[in-house]
Amino acid sequence: MRTGELAGRVGVNTETLRYYERRGLLAVPPRTVGGYRDYPMSAVGLLRFVKRAQELGFTLDEVEELLHLDQGGPDSCGAARALAEHRQDDLAARIRDLQRMHDALATLVGQCELPRGDRACGLLEALR
Repeated sequence: MRTGELAGRVGVNTETLRYYERRGLLAVPPRTVGGYRDYPMSAVGLLRFVKRAQELGFTLDEVEELLHLDQGGPDSCGAARALAEHRQDDLAARIRDLQRMHDALATLVGQCELPRGDRACGLLEALR
């Protein structure tokens, strides 16, 4: 299938496909006589795997490792679990950071409720 068809099936743009090719996540497909890329049907499954992994927060480097692990072997499940646990820990830390940012903004926004004469713009002061 051509680039546009593959991109449409998996919900990415054509530049994303080319980027994945450059990174080695997606094999460079053969070309038709007319010079168009001719992707195999298996590319759809591979790209859905990549997208789902990204939706779970995995980086493209981790996705590449997961793709390698998906090819099998007795240690694949343990290694995939270790990657997932690392990603889970990272997400928990990011959630804590986001909660701190949310709370700080809530405090600054709350200062806006004070009578105009009793307040300066805490948000603008905090950003200075």
